[in-house]
Amino acid sequence: MRADPELRLASAASAADPERRLLSPLTWRILAVNLTAPVVLVLGLLFLDEYEQTLVAAELDALRTQGEMIAASIGESAIVVETENADFPVFTPSGGVRTVDQASARQLIRRLADLAQLRARLFDRSGAPIADSRLLRGPGGEVQVVDLPPVDDGPVLRNLRNAYDVVATRLGRQPDLEPYVEQPDGNGSAYQEVAGALDSGEIGDAVRRRADGQKILTVAVPVQFYKQMVGAVLVSRDGRNIDQRLFDVRRSILVLFGWVLGLSILTSAYLAGTIGRPLRVLAEAAQRIRHSKNRRSPLPDLSRRRDEIGELSAALGEMTQSLWTRLDAIEQFAADVAHEIKNPLTSLRSAVETVARVKDPEQQKKLMSIILDDVGRLNRLISDISDASRLDAELSRAEMSSVPLIRVLKALAEMQNATDDTAAPRVTVIGPDSDELEVDGLEGRLAQVFRNLIGNAVSFSPPQGRITVRAARGERSVRIDVDDEGPGIPPGKEQAIFDRFYSERPTGEKFGTHSGLGLSISKQIVAAHHGTISAKNRRDDEPGQRGARFTVILPT
Repeated sequence: MRADPELRLASAASAADPERRLLSPLTWRILAVNLTAPVVLVLGLLFLDEYEQTLVAAELDALRTQGEMIAASIGESAIVVETENADFPVFTPSGGVRTVDQASARQLIRRLADLAQLRARLFDRSGAPIADSRLLRGPGGEVQVVDLPPVDDGPVLRNLRNAYDVVATRLGRQPDLEPYVEQPDGNGSAYQEVAGALDSGEIGDAVRRRADGQKILTVAVPVQFYKQMVGAVLVSRDGRNIDQRLFDVRRSILVLFGWVLGLSILTSAYLAGTIGRPLRVLAEAAQRIRHSKNRRSPLPDLSRRRDEIGELSAALGEMTQSLWTRLDAIEQFAADVAHEIKNPLTSLRSAVETVARVKDPEQQKKLMSIILDDVGRLNRLISDISDASRLDAELSRAEMSSVPLIRVLKALAEMQNATDDTAAPRVTVIGPDSDELEVDGLEGRLAQVFRNLIGNAVSFSPPQGRITVRAARGERSVRIDVDDEGPGIPPGKEQAIFDRFYSERPTGEKFGTHSGLGLSISKQIVAAHHGTISAKNRRDDEPGQRGARFTVILPT
């Protein structure tokens, strides 16, 4: 994916800034959200207490089966009959004595225990030891067999395994187990499961813990010959196999978590690059625009991205452009206001300075008349300027409602026609009878627009002229035309007449009667209602006609 030029520039600027942080807060949040689920999952999977109990139960079942096989083998193969001087007499109903052949039992115990990879011990009815797979008898006496520790894989793996043992011990809920103690005399009665097997003939098991923390699993199985108790076999195995299985499962989980962690980090980096970094670029550009003296400081254009970032970039660009346009309009408005106010002030100052030096009453009267006209002109200018300056704020705050245009136009026409001057132009409203042409807007401001248009038409109309206001509904709009019979609009001025302080008045009208803001304010009001206003000469559409036509189109 190719990086945007603006992003590359922003990245270079970020690298040059020593105060920039390595990761933004948004990147940290994305990383935290992406890692929360796998971290919680792996921590939950590492609690394998139930799995460990299942392994212990399975191991005890296996020991029970192997112990039963060893006990059955001894009962079938290592039992002899003695009639007297029996060390271990067991009387049968026929009067014979059955005892365990110690030599055969030792050899059988050793071979079977070696095949099953466990430790097996044989006890007689009193619990005295007969055979132990860990003790080998030879010419020189007994030799004890001790399991060698596992092969050392090196200090690194050894340290990792030790760390794992510590963590596993902390994570797991270690049950309180009876300590395993090797009996010095080897008597089996010290083991509860052996005593139970010798007394009741039931198979018993136990789980104990050695001093080094290793579990020892034991199962005691009675040795019988035709339902007669001969002794008991105790098979045992340490929990090294269980620990290895737990270690393998946890290692698999951690390996999988490592892959998920790497994928989450890459995903977070991608999201940070596609979301966090563009937002930072836009924020930095906004800061530059705010503090820069260059008002045309460019804003990165990310609108080609078809996502919310692109929409945000386009919205910020439009907002910035609208802000510059508004600032330019304010500056131009201030300059126009200063220029328009300067003219009557200059005339007023000249008249005031002159009236103090003139002694002729007639000249003084004329100068005072000029002063009054200039003061009136200033008053009109200030009133219209005040109205225009607060128009934007009023339009942005006011709530629009339904406005019946036909009713408004007829009321304005009645007001204009309610005069005793027979030479005054007459206003006629033409519109549908059953449709009031309702639009959403501000009734007072829309009435101001049509009052300005009708007043403008009246001022340019000849005596007893006709002003026609036509209103009709379109597909999604309402159109209002205001026609007069005046001289029309000067060629090329169809757009300029809507500029502020533009003045093109009828011949003979007293100078300064109008401020030149009426049409400009009307255009501003119509634009705030998402409509359009335009002007042209009637002869362009109706040959042989004279006068101007102002057209207002408002959306419904």
